[in-house]
Amino acid sequence: MTTSRDSNTPSLTAVPQLHQSTVPQTRPTTEDRLVVVGLYGVPGSGKTFLLNQLKQELGSELFAFYEGSEVIDTVVSGGLDAFKELGEQEKAHWRQIAIDKIKEECAHSGRVAVVAGHFMFWPEEEKAGCPVYTQTDLETYTHILYLDVPAETIAKRRLDDTERNRPSASITHLRKWQQAEKDGLRRLCRDHGILFSLIFPHLALPTKTSTLLRDFQRHNEKHNLSRAERKLDEAIPPGKTQLETVLVLDADRTLAAEDTGTLFWRKISNNQDQEFPLKALFSSPLEYSYNAFRQATLLYEETLDDQEFEDICQKVAPEVTIQPEFGSLLHLVADKNHVGAVVVTCGLRRVWEIVLEREGLSKTVTVIGGGRISDGFVVTAAVKAALVTRLRIAHQVYIWAFGDSVLDLDMLIEADEAIVVVGEEQSRSKTMDAALTNAIDKEGLRAQQVVLPSNAPPRLNTEILPLIQLTGNEFIGSILCRRDRPAGLQIHLATEKNAAKLLATPMRDAAVAGPILRDAHRRVGWYLATEFLTDLIGIEECRISHVLGRPTNGYRLLHEDQTTIVALMRAGEPMALGVNDAFPRSMFVHASHPNDVKLHHLHGQRTVLLVDSVVNSGKTVAEFLQAVRNLNSAIRIIVVAGVVQAQCMSRRSLISKVLSGYGDSSLVALRLSDTKFTGSGTTDTGNRLYNTTHLP
Repeated sequence: MTTSRDSNTPSLTAVPQLHQSTVPQTRPTTEDRLVVVGLYGVPGSGKTFLLNQLKQELGSELFAFYEGSEVIDTVVSGGLDAFKELGEQEKAHWRQIAIDKIKEECAHSGRVAVVAGHFMFWPEEEKAGCPVYTQTDLETYTHILYLDVPAETIAKRRLDDTERNRPSASITHLRKWQQAEKDGLRRLCRDHGILFSLIFPHLALPTKTSTLLRDFQRHNEKHNLSRAERKLDEAIPPGKTQLETVLVLDADRTLAAEDTGTLFWRKISNNQDQEFPLKALFSSPLEYSYNAFRQATLLYEETLDDQEFEDICQKVAPEVTIQPEFGSLLHLVADKNHVGAVVVTCGLRRVWEIVLEREGLSKTVTVIGGGRISDGFVVTAAVKAALVTRLRIAHQVYIWAFGDSVLDLDMLIEADEAIVVVGEEQSRSKTMDAALTNAIDKEGLRAQQVVLPSNAPPRLNTEILPLIQLTGNEFIGSILCRRDRPAGLQIHLATEKNAAKLLATPMRDAAVAGPILRDAHRRVGWYLATEFLTDLIGIEECRISHVLGRPTNGYRLLHEDQTTIVALMRAGEPMALGVNDAFPRSMFVHASHPNDVKLHHLHGQRTVLLVDSVVNSGKTVAEFLQAVRNLNSAIRIIVVAGVVQAQCMSRRSLISKVLSGYGDSSLVALRLSDTKFTGSGTTDTGNRLYNTTHLP
């Protein structure tokens, strides 16, 4: 960041900085870091004017606006005039102080910083520009917007601006200056995990920019996954209880042989040989990360407005042909109420919606994908896997997943049945074979392959990856068969129930601790016991004395006196006591270690309830499960928890492997959390329950 006045003399020693790209140290995750947006453009592009418009439109509750020169004026003794007299190294020092001040203020306020500044100065008489960004800028900015104003407009503004007395610059030089800034920023942003976009002057400029800033303010990986899951839930409503099987399909090079992204950019460039921007993006240090797909969305946004984007999608769609085998399968599935299909694509949602509409499948196959800011999310490999997990866990359906590339592997691993789609040898993913072998050998993937067209050579070999025919009777029968719920791990969540939301609130409130928090956990235990365990285990009649003094029938848990409640100490005790409130005849056992569960706790018992407040990785619960199984391999086990982190429900997690290894295991939880967080100190549930947050 530097001043908003271009009065500095360029330093030759600073020029090579533009041609270097140092890979940064690990940046904070998108969940943790502040949002600091740079507003760049050559002097005269209108940054200050736009900044003032944004202040009016966005207000100051969520955003803080900074003019770079004004911040430097406040931190340098003697102000901006004194700063101009300093050497280049001293100027760089004060620029870092200024951006640190902005970062500190926004860390305190929680607001998004929008900072107007400069990337380089370039007097026309000099051969090269003088970059004035610092390493601290690269470590601080999360987004950079570049105001790309026609050089003719800038030249006129500079001539008319008598107050700043800017040096004259030709239109040719201004164009060269702009191009150097855009090229340098785009490369540096990719190398340092900063999202970058050009913005163009037109009547809707403030509104377009404010739309981007609002999106930057709220968007992170957690928000992204939440929006994708919401889209999935809309596609498969909770009330559709007849649904038993869902096909989850990748799109590009799976449903069709074509890659819609490549077709899209060819339509824009009309140059078949041009290297498209997505190729450069995904081969950069961003690779196929969340930030890379967000950057791809910004590329689409900066290149085309909404109507232009729609027009190109309409032109691309006719060039995409669904593989006949998949077309037949999807039409067959469309007529079955117990089988559904969803396309989950890292590519362009709109293109695939048009393709499916043309095929008469738009009413039965939902497309989950992105391409525009208005879509609300991007699809990454992690999102694909998470959506499959959500279908298995929250919707309790059997999953067949189909994919062709490395981006599909996590999804394939999470599915009940995995099908690798193999295309023509010359168009296949070049990295898939090695990644696929690793997934099979080390990640537990068990998959089959379908080769399209049928005369193409298979991947790996057909012993490791058996061949199937999508149109074969045996395969079609396995897709369309009616199936009971999985016999292994049963998962029951109250996450979306209104009662669960009320019960979870005090558990999540940082101001609640001690006896009040223990009472909240106890209520959750009672709720889960009465809402879920009574259905899972069943109830039986028992004789009670009516209030009128005569005997009558009441109800209790089936084999209640043959049930053992194990409180995983110490955080599990309050919830376990709530379960015991519902089932007062059950045995109650305190256990700090798996060895605390003894044979006599299980002798003659039918059910064990392992109760804990939070299941993070699942390691502790898995150890208790194994200990119980070692003592009694036939006893029914139900894990009862307040919160279960979603990643421990992955097929690759320890708890899933242990639970799924036995035919009579279940997990009941108040809610599933996508937050990857393990508490400690003041955030540890046990410390909050017993007011020991001050202890080391």
